[in-house]
Amino acid sequence: MPNQTKTPNQDLADLLDTLRQIVGNDHVLIESASNDLVQYVRDWRGSERGIALAVVRPNSTEQVAAVVKACAATKGVSIVPQGGNTGMVVGSTPDATGTQIVLSLQRMNNVRKFDTGNSTLTVDAGCILENVQQACFEKGFLFPLSLASQGSCTIGGNLGTNAGGTQVVRFGNTRELCLGLEVVTAQGEIWNGLTGLRKDNTGYDLRNLFIGSEGTLGIITAATMKISPLPVASLTAFVAVSSVKSAVKLLGLAHKHLNTGLTGFEMMGKVALTLVNKHFPQQRVPFLDKAEAKYCVVLEHSDHESEAHARTQLESLLEAAMGNEEGGGCILDAVLAENLTQSKQLWHIRESIPLAQAQEGLNIKSDISIPISSIPEFVRITDEKLAIAYPGIQLVNYGHLGDGNLHYNVQAPAGTDQKAFLINEEANVNAIVFGMVDQLGGSISAEHGVGSMKVDKLPKYKSPVALDLMRTIKRALDPHNIMNPGRVVRV
Repeated sequence: MPNQTKTPNQDLADLLDTLRQIVGNDHVLIESASNDLVQYVRDWRGSERGIALAVVRPNSTEQVAAVVKACAATKGVSIVPQGGNTGMVVGSTPDATGTQIVLSLQRMNNVRKFDTGNSTLTVDAGCILENVQQACFEKGFLFPLSLASQGSCTIGGNLGTNAGGTQVVRFGNTRELCLGLEVVTAQGEIWNGLTGLRKDNTGYDLRNLFIGSEGTLGIITAATMKISPLPVASLTAFVAVSSVKSAVKLLGLAHKHLNTGLTGFEMMGKVALTLVNKHFPQQRVPFLDKAEAKYCVVLEHSDHESEAHARTQLESLLEAAMGNEEGGGCILDAVLAENLTQSKQLWHIRESIPLAQAQEGLNIKSDISIPISSIPEFVRITDEKLAIAYPGIQLVNYGHLGDGNLHYNVQAPAGTDQKAFLINEEANVNAIVFGMVDQLGGSISAEHGVGSMKVDKLPKYKSPVALDLMRTIKRALDPHNIMNPGRVVRV
């Protein structure tokens, strides 16, 4: 009797046939001369490119579950869930083995339900963030998650990385906005936890296991999110300060004067603003001519009473910050937006920093969080250490000061081979930066996640007990390690 044992190639061919039956021929994409999968297999920063066995694009939770079951039954195949592929830590692209399925959720992009009485909406994981914001706006509600990549990132990806953004100071990270999830497990089962409940004390909080897990425990297919009434007024100020210490002092005054009306507080170093001015001169960055203005802050105040009331409060804050009483004297100058167009222009300056830095060239990126009170010390000491190690280095420091999250990025000295600097010096630069973060009780990943870029750094900065607990959870929920292996934690 002939040997009926299948070869690995036959198994993979059978799997692809099964996947085509599940999602349709047009939605199982294979790399070929006429079909370039670069948007799915290269990470957003362009630093790494993998090889996918196939890109599979289901359009329903049931199809996702069927795809997972088929992959789980095929030895040697694993799954990389992907939303908009805008991640910064190489966590949503395949590796170089050619044995991974990229499971793209882009076709799952429906708003399933608005519950205005409960102040929630339920959306598919593939919904683009900007579309969710617009859908809420049209019904008179605010979805406050706001990111530079909001035109392409998805809700599932936001939840998978527990994304932050510019309004965390008031509304919290994506985790705080989520009330319920629908998840496909590593076994291809569907957990429907799309509750709109704000209180549910019936055991372990499964929702929070999957949020921030970067697709390593299961695949988020839908979510129930909190929404808020639109504010009556939203005002923006662009403020010049002489130091990080002054920016922190201003933050304290802003909390005191604006209370919960403070919805955004972003700090930007002069180098970062100079790059915006260089690459996008049409934006007219304020205060670049002020030599003493080493940093600037853009802050947002939202009010549910009236625009006049909001303006009075914001002007009171700026007067106090310029004065000599109650810890004032912390700002050099300020511009207050007179209308929505001016407000968008000021925010656009902040949002353009990553793009300007990308145009400037390769750089070493850090996404770190530190207790706000320790940020001035961190910046002072780390700046000094890096300047000694690399004379002429450019420090592009900006970020969400209101919640203690900095994007502390390092550009090679002028005239230096940027690619060589990145390859040869990234490990040493990270050791200096992460060493200070750890010394001050911070985290080496604030909002970008761990992915594959930081997975091998965690053992140095995360406690062994925490890592053991994480591995235990991973093994329990994904015993065959098919869900985004090699990301977040190694087992």
